[in-house]
Amino acid sequence: MSYESQYKQKLITAEKAASFVKSGDWVDYGWCVCHTQAVDKALAARVNELTDVKIRGGVALWMPEVFKVDETGEHFDWHSWHFTGPGRKLAESGRGYYASIRYSEVPRYYRENVEPIAVAICQVTPMDKHGYFNFSASPSHARATFDVSKIKIVEVNKNLPVCLGGTDNVIHISEVDYIVEGENLPCAQLPSAPPTDVDKAVAKLIVEEIPNGACLQLGIGGMPNAVGMMIAESDLKDLGVHTEMYVDAFVDISMAGKINGSKKTIDRGRQAWAFAAGTQKCYDFLDNNPGCMACTVDYTNDPFVVGQIDNFMSINN
Repeated sequence: MSYESQYKQKLITAEKAASFVKSGDWVDYGWCVCHTQAVDKALAARVNELTDVKIRGGVALWMPEVFKVDETGEHFDWHSWHFTGPGRKLAESGRGYYASIRYSEVPRYYRENVEPIAVAICQVTPMDKHGYFNFSASPSHARATFDVSKIKIVEVNKNLPVCLGGTDNVIHISEVDYIVEGENLPCAQLPSAPPTDVDKAVAKLIVEEIPNGACLQLGIGGMPNAVGMMIAESDLKDLGVHTEMYVDAFVDISMAGKINGSKKTIDRGRQAWAFAAGTQKCYDFLDNNPGCMACTVDYTNDPFVVGQIDNFMSINN
């Protein structure tokens, strides 16, 4: 059977996908930019039919629809691997929980320790000619969630960037149960906070310590953003990237010609990362960019891997 025929056979509505969720189920929503949207909306419409549905995700950039219709937490609750604003609000209202983790081990947690997932859903790019869906900006641990879920659903969004790999950054149509075509909403934006005078002062001290050929990891926020701007304006050269989160600052440094990865001792010439969140500038830069390498977090954050990189510099608030 052709990939196109398989696609048509597995294509269902968001409402049908939401119908697979039962009371008491564990449901995985994906990660960050790639959290489900269409199926989440359809699941919210079933609020009065369900109780104790445990939803897992992380780095939420918007409030899921299911929590807009359930103020008590009787129907749905949020289990987050990493809190952002929406997750904190849910925790403060008694509808959310933080799961303390070592991020590098999350794929192993899924495969060895978490309760079986009834339904796993995440947004992906459209299927390519070889039958693969791309996990886009959130390869992090997406593959592991599908490996241990009973029902595997991909939600297609044409506006997601195709992020080249890497490790486990795609899934084949033969490995998914159902396909939902979403509303093709734009990627969620996460602009960096403008740096304060203190951020700029700290960044100046940091940039002076960075040698040519260093391999960088940057976090999100005013200070790392200030570091990125200063590097882009500096005389530094031959920089590399190995990071869990890919942010706008890397784009600025790349466009300034400071990053080529030529001195990296592993993944030479490529910027390795586990998930991305930023403005549209970030997503456009990552789209089909062979110089960027979408990886799982058990690769980017593995101390054994990082320990092989010379002049590795990790900069976070």
